[in-house]
Amino acid sequence: MKITLKDGSVKEYAQAMSAYEIALDISEELARAACAAEIDGKVVDLRTRVEKDCALNILTANDKEGLRVVRHTCSHVLAEAVKRVFPDAKLAIGPAIDTGYYYDFEHEPFSREDLDKLEAEMKKIIKEGNRLEKFTLPREEAIHFMEEKGEPYKVELIRDLPEDAVISFYSQGDFVDLCAGPHLMSTKGIKAFKLTSSSGAYWRGKSENAMLQRIYGTAFNKKEELEEYLSYLENIKNRDHNRLGREMELFTTVDVIGQGLPLLMPKGTKIIQTLQRWIEDLEDNEWGYVRTKTPLMAKSDLYKISGHWDHYKEGMFVLGDEEKDKEVYALRPMTCPFQYYVYKATQHSYRDLPIRYGETSTLFRNEDSGEMHGLTRVRQFTISEGHLIVRPDQMVEEFKGCIALAKYCMETLGLLDDITWHLSKWDPENREKYIGEPDVWNETEAHIRGILTELGLPFTEDVGEAAFYGPKVDINAKNVYGKEDTMITIQWDALLAEQFDMYYIDQNGDKVRPYIIHRTSMGCYERTLAWLIEKYEGKFPTWLCPEQVRVLPISEKYTEYGEKVLAELKKNGILATIDNRSEKIGFKIRETRLAKVPYMLVVGQKEEEENVVSVRSRFLGDEGQKQLSVFIKDILEEIRAKAIRREQAGEENR
Repeated sequence: MKITLKDGSVKEYAQAMSAYEIALDISEELARAACAAEIDGKVVDLRTRVEKDCALNILTANDKEGLRVVRHTCSHVLAEAVKRVFPDAKLAIGPAIDTGYYYDFEHEPFSREDLDKLEAEMKKIIKEGNRLEKFTLPREEAIHFMEEKGEPYKVELIRDLPEDAVISFYSQGDFVDLCAGPHLMSTKGIKAFKLTSSSGAYWRGKSENAMLQRIYGTAFNKKEELEEYLSYLENIKNRDHNRLGREMELFTTVDVIGQGLPLLMPKGTKIIQTLQRWIEDLEDNEWGYVRTKTPLMAKSDLYKISGHWDHYKEGMFVLGDEEKDKEVYALRPMTCPFQYYVYKATQHSYRDLPIRYGETSTLFRNEDSGEMHGLTRVRQFTISEGHLIVRPDQMVEEFKGCIALAKYCMETLGLLDDITWHLSKWDPENREKYIGEPDVWNETEAHIRGILTELGLPFTEDVGEAAFYGPKVDINAKNVYGKEDTMITIQWDALLAEQFDMYYIDQNGDKVRPYIIHRTSMGCYERTLAWLIEKYEGKFPTWLCPEQVRVLPISEKYTEYGEKVLAELKKNGILATIDNRSEKIGFKIRETRLAKVPYMLVVGQKEEEENVVSVRSRFLGDEGQKQLSVFIKDILEEIRAKAIRREQAGEENR
């Protein structure tokens, strides 16, 4: 048989050989480093027999798929350690993931001390060096095998497989796990690993199922790589908005109020207020929007017309019972049907269009409890929502305008380089999820594809991510942990005007259905705040800071002058405070740095005598003395321009 290697060379063998034997024949060094093999594009164990001509690639931990095999094997070592330390724990699933691996168990929550015990046990297992051996059983024997071991979750997984399936297992010493593989030859192939965290996770990701305990870990080929990754984890933990936002007193949550219902504290509220006023003025004064203010709830009748009752009811907070109550209401998950009735309240001519409605909308969505996190996934949130009612011939240009507005907002916030563009399409294999005919969907998707291509925006196409009434552009970004969320949506709707009997009078006096664009300019305020916290590590651009300047009198003798400085700052609309405590100036400066305030103005005898301030900033450190009027002029220009000044490393900014 002829074996074509990665470099194009060909090896010939007279008999079948394992992938490991071929690796050994190529080089002993390669065989020692080998983790798995790739045969005709499929990743397999090194123990796999090669019996015919094929393309063969020997994978090491330096290859993505090779490292994945290391991590998958490490998840099995974790499972064995858990069964040794906590024999009553039940095994669920334990896959490799991009950042390492996890394993789910039915057990009480694991503490950090528990993880340390498990790490110690894993080291013992790895040192034992048991070989991983694969074997198979018919489905019924496999079920009986796992029932005898008392593993109900494994039994459930096997029962979901076809009756004629042959089920594969891997053993390592006395421990056996249900698995399709591939795995390392032995546990000794694991060189560097760490258990990083634990959390709750629903069995199979469904809230109606049991809550399990998930242990996350990672593994690398070298200790240095592991240490570098752990340092990275520490960095992102320090940037996590859920932690930093609480430390900075931007928001909090309270159990008795409810999950997914964060409380914005004064500083966080000030940031949201600044963003909201900016967006409203921007839309109304520069982009031609008109404001509406609509109810936070409506009768079910409204959502039945729009289709949300049939397609989205499980995601809504319903008030009342259809079987018992004459009228049933629901908190609104979106604003579009309300704004349609604002449009319908007046007859419109073709000359009136486009009409761009904007609203700062508070919405409610019944998110799954396992999905909620900080400010990024909540049950009540506020968005910069808008709906454009347009003639069909205006649709493309107006859609481009919505993209341009979103790009401008992201650029101003310094977030443009962090976003990805997606064309979210319908799934023709899941027709019941959508309204409208295939030709309408295909036509509108083609329009959006053409717009994104014309604008030179790199985008991916995501099947099944469209709303039930139209395709859309989703602008996504990842949080510090790599999870991707949709930040902004711009949606093409050629269908709902029919549902709501919306029309305009054309030049011939005929009634014509308009098209609708559903869009946000900046998206959800809470989610954007979370994004900004993580992006800037809490060191926001000055225009967004809830505290832009802190005045620091050197001693109580200069408090009066400090108050005069403060009054002048406030008179000019600058968000300023004063620290007039009886503390040393060094202490006050350190406190101000920790609070991430952009500017501190130190005032003492010399400053009072010369009517100046000594300026220290996050950006340049000690900026020297300035006339107060000059400082005010400079900071007001920085705020007006929404400038993003970069931090400089050094003692002054630590």
